[in-house]
Amino acid sequence: MRLAPLLALVASLAALPAAAQEVDLELVLMADASGSISNEEILFQRQGYAQALTDPEVLAAIAGTAYGSIAVTYVEWGQFDSQEVVVPWTVIAGESEAAGFAAALMEPPRIAFGRNAIGAALLFGKALIEENDIRGWRRIIDFSADSTGNFNGPSTDEARAEVLAAGITINGLAIACRGCSAGWGDGGGDIEAGFRDRIIGGPGAFVVTAELAPAFAAAVKRKLILEISGLHGLPVVAARQPFAGAPLAAPRPDN
Repeated sequence: MRLAPLLALVASLAALPAAAQEVDLELVLMADASGSISNEEILFQRQGYAQALTDPEVLAAIAGTAYGSIAVTYVEWGQFDSQEVVVPWTVIAGESEAAGFAAALMEPPRIAFGRNAIGAALLFGKALIEENDIRGWRRIIDFSADSTGNFNGPSTDEARAEVLAAGITINGLAIACRGCSAGWGDGGGDIEAGFRDRIIGGPGAFVVTAELAPAFAAAVKRKLILEISGLHGLPVVAARQPFAGAPLAAPRPDN
């Protein structure tokens, strides 16, 4: 019996990479953790996403996709060398996976700092999508920021072009920041227009405007439903109210 050819075939099959898990959507939730965002606001953003991801309407949207599942990761970004994965890629097909993701989201302390490096953040999101073992027929970076300024790292224009060339859509969550210190935010300008002109792109790309308020989770929920279902969204605005909550780790000075 000739075992050598058979053993060679078995060895070659063992060396092949495992088949990628297929989902409807690969979604990078990329949250602003730059210097203009306080520890309390970072916590509030996490709470908003945790609440939205476990909402029955969002779960129904996931169940209604072609595969009945999506893959999600949550990243906080700051300066050019500060993009941190808070929750790694998780396939969500129902309530238990969503609850696990939400719980994991609330555990870590603040881990990203520094002035805006939007280009670096977008390229980090691209790498997360391209280097995972998941295959989604749609791929989206859901990018949030309170400013469209890019203070260090790759330019936003170049990074955006590279992401779009890879077939990845960029949607935006524009955080209207009325209390930002000098040099932060968009100086009272139209941040939504800035997102449209400089950040979002790809098939069906859209931007939602929100403020860190009790209605923030509702705006995030609306945005997630639009992204998961593949529908284009209308502008959504959540009004700002004072936030009172437990702090995360102590602030660190910006570089």
